Amino acid sequence: MPRVVKRKLQKLRPIVEYNKRGKGIGQAHSEMQSYIGVLARSRVPLVDKKWSQIPKDIKEQIWEAVDLAFVVGQGGKNSVLASAAKKWKDFKSTLTRHYILPYTNDKEKLSQPPETYKFIEKAQWDAFVASRLSKDFESVHSQHAQIREKLEYTSIVSKRICWIGGSIGGNHAWGRN
Repeated sequence: MPRVVKRKLQKLRPIVEYNKRGKGIGQAHSEMQSYIGVLARSRVPLVDKKWSQIPKDIKEQIWEAVDLAFVVGQGGKNSVLASAAKKWKDFKSTLTRHYILPYTNDKEKLSQPPETYKFIEKAQWDAFVASRLSKDFESVHSQHAQIREKLEYTSIVSKRICWIGGSIGGNHAWGRN
């Protein structure tokens, strides 16, 4: 994100564009989403369980950082914070799936934060690992695994819209793949 930081220092703020449905489009939107991910990973504590428990001042810091870097538009604060919440949750899930669960029997591997994420403080990592190895988390994790096993259809959604049917009387069937 050096490009975003450089523009912030120069007080240059690209305008985030939206399509007719209100979805962000273009390079500025993509850069903003990446920046939101960096902010969510680096500023929000791992040990909080829910986004609603995150202190308002941390959420405000994320919004202000994005607002200083981009012209977001009307209603932007809510969408920025919703995006940050999802990215934070996804980050915790990634850490759990790739760096904790495979090593539950290897305490040495769990003793330090992953090299890829050097910004994670050891105390925070230790608390996060402990929370992920707790009986409470194990119970919830296994319940969700059982629910996923029972699903007849798994949801596979992509960003592109594709043709899924024929044309009857001029009506076209479009859907998400």
